[in-house]
Amino acid sequence: MNENALNANVGLKLRGLRLARNIKQTDAAKDLGVSPAYLNLIEKGKRVMPFPLLWKALRYFEQDPEQFMSTLGEGRVDEALAKLLDEPLLKSLDIDPESLQSLSAEPKLAGTVAALFNLYKNTRTQLENVLAQLNAEERARAEAVPGTSAGSGPGPRFDYSPFDEVSDFLQSHHNYFPELEEQAEALRRDFKLGRLLTSPQLVPLLEERFGYRVRFESAPSGSSVVRRLDPETQELILSPDLTEQPLKFQLATSIGLMVLDREKLVERIVGAMRTRHAETQRLIKVNLANYFAGALMLPYGDFFKEVERTRYDVELLSNLFGTTYETVAHRLCNLSDPKRRGLPFHFLRSDIAGNISKRYSGTGIKFATGGGSCGKWAVHLAFLNPSQLTRQYSMMPDGTSYFCFAKVQLQPIEGSIVRGSAYSIGLGTHAENAKYLAYGLPTTDLRKDAVPSGISCRFCERTDCNQRSAASYRFAFSFDEYTKKDCFFSPLLVHEAGRGESRAEMLDKQARRRNKGEES
Repeated sequence: MNENALNANVGLKLRGLRLARNIKQTDAAKDLGVSPAYLNLIEKGKRVMPFPLLWKALRYFEQDPEQFMSTLGEGRVDEALAKLLDEPLLKSLDIDPESLQSLSAEPKLAGTVAALFNLYKNTRTQLENVLAQLNAEERARAEAVPGTSAGSGPGPRFDYSPFDEVSDFLQSHHNYFPELEEQAEALRRDFKLGRLLTSPQLVPLLEERFGYRVRFESAPSGSSVVRRLDPETQELILSPDLTEQPLKFQLATSIGLMVLDREKLVERIVGAMRTRHAETQRLIKVNLANYFAGALMLPYGDFFKEVERTRYDVELLSNLFGTTYETVAHRLCNLSDPKRRGLPFHFLRSDIAGNISKRYSGTGIKFATGGGSCGKWAVHLAFLNPSQLTRQYSMMPDGTSYFCFAKVQLQPIEGSIVRGSAYSIGLGTHAENAKYLAYGLPTTDLRKDAVPSGISCRFCERTDCNQRSAASYRFAFSFDEYTKKDCFFSPLLVHEAGRGESRAEMLDKQARRRNKGEES
């Protein structure tokens, strides 16, 4: 422990002893024969405490000197504050244990901080519950209006997040931005880039065109940052652990950010659009930078030609252009040039728990907000066979049918998937387009071959799904202890209980059974 830390620790412990005995600072200073100002500086660790004065103070507070000295390196933190060290908010603010230890010397303040933080957490939880309830009621009202679907009714969307706002922005532009295509093509021309880009080609581009220096540096312990762009020092700092494909994408994305800033493209593309959330503009910028990276690595003309030749074979395209499966899948959703238009696709990225982290609806399919998508979708079923491509026809309750395929992408760290990541990348198009795809499945009876599916259990109209995880808002939830369906959450229809009897007759019979049981 250095001298400054030792002084601070001695001062904090003496202050704690004084406060524990409810002794005022002025009274303690008088009894110790020093000024209150000097004692205040000692307690704050700003003055060295002479040993004669320390021994006098320990006798004054009835403390054993040997025991006191042995605890100087412990750095005890108030228990209530110590529990906050694992809170995500404190981790994001980078509050270190030493700061909390200093705060522990102020018991009243420490208790107030802990109480306020817990109040904040409880309030936030209550707010989320209220918003979820309001959203459910809003959707139920929307469902009651003929011709409307979940989330399309009038009134505000209480669960409308910045990510939803960005998704709507991309959909309004058909996920196609000719300005970014032109900028990417110009760079490829200026630097005479071929089909297969490599990271050594992109580094000189950054240095010569934008004046940035690229260097590799490991992130501090406990940090997972892999890229940091510093406009002040004009440096791009990258993780040395990045392999070629993700490294190439991060370099291309960084170039995209510089192009967006230099050409003021975000302002031009977004225009007068008003956003509900403050974060939306930055999220749009991130999406546009990623779009640019795709356009730089997969030039529209060459990529479109190969897409048609290979019949949308995502795996083959990723090998031809030296990119990941996910990058190619993303790019397939950008082919909306009126002169060279590709098939419409919807895109999903799901983790093994079913959480959707990326989505785009180029086919008009509706996605559930707040999670909980249909467990029958190919993007989720792909985890059952992670080494194979999962393909299927899917049919919605309204009869709309899609052809969907998905593949699991594993990125282990230190040989461990648990430490790394596992995502399923799903693409889907209208069922009639399956014949244009290398992955298409033959069918002579779509209604027979398609998997009955929906959007989300909460809004699904199906009455006999064997994989429901929740009751649907479309039905009044009721059950009969004498009648069991294959899934507890499937709505019990009137004709299914009592063998055709009316609900009133069935309930009357149940009441008579119960009464008879009580009499006996």
